[in-house]
Amino acid sequence: MTDDTQQLHASTRAQDGTVLAYQRHGSGRPLVLLAGQANNHHWWDGVREDFHTTHSTVTMDYRGTGASGKPGGPYSTQLFAGDLIAVLDDLGVERADVYGTSMGGRVAQWIAARHPDRVRRLVLGCTSPGGPRAQERDTAVRRALAQADPAMSRQALLDLMYSPAWLADHPGPYTTLGDPGMPPHARRGHLVASNEHDAWDALPHITAPTLVLHGDQDRLTPAANAPLLAARIPRARMHLFTGARHAYFQECRAQAGPLVAAFLADPQGLPLPEAGNG
Repeated sequence: MTDDTQQLHASTRAQDGTVLAYQRHGSGRPLVLLAGQANNHHWWDGVREDFHTTHSTVTMDYRGTGASGKPGGPYSTQLFAGDLIAVLDDLGVERADVYGTSMGGRVAQWIAARHPDRVRRLVLGCTSPGGPRAQERDTAVRRALAQADPAMSRQALLDLMYSPAWLADHPGPYTTLGDPGMPPHARRGHLVASNEHDAWDALPHITAPTLVLHGDQDRLTPAANAPLLAARIPRARMHLFTGARHAYFQECRAQAGPLVAAFLADPQGLPLPEAGNG
């Protein structure tokens, strides 16, 4: 079993000189974990250790979050992808498994499409191809998130991330509600980066075996985006988690972790036979 007490917290610089903080835990084949919009590496707290029997996990603080630099914009998912390549170069990692959720899944699409030699396996969770062909969240969701009252906006986000039953059993703290230390310009930059993402034309160029995951009750990034991705990426497979909302990787951890681990371990990169709805 891998010793997951091995930890490295370090930093490098992006091509434009921005400081990029990153973290590596455990040992073994590297698995990159990419967080959602306006979040730092703590998004993966309580989940990353599920992979330490076979992998070391690599996370980074996006520019604008955590211990990374917080320059002015513009920000984009393509820029974030370039930042991750800089982190991998600093670590001396030539090829890694990549698991991106939410905006991290958007970033992962660019990494896999533009740097196919760097990605061994790809997992895309609760994410979207972006652009005019994507299924956008509805107006009611946008209004709920834009409320002026911070407490009401936070509650709306919690309801989009987790089912009521899960929230009742897990009173927090929660690690997926955004980095509270982000300056306003960086928060706006992340929103624009996520909203302007459009990798539709790049998706057919992904060569890594790909697993697409989604909660079937996700309204933040509607679940209809999962079959779009699975159909657009060659040889991609899809699995929907019944009753789960956006943060399926936490709420359905007991199912999602083993499913991802099995996909990463399979010599041909295929998910478990029961992959589908479940």
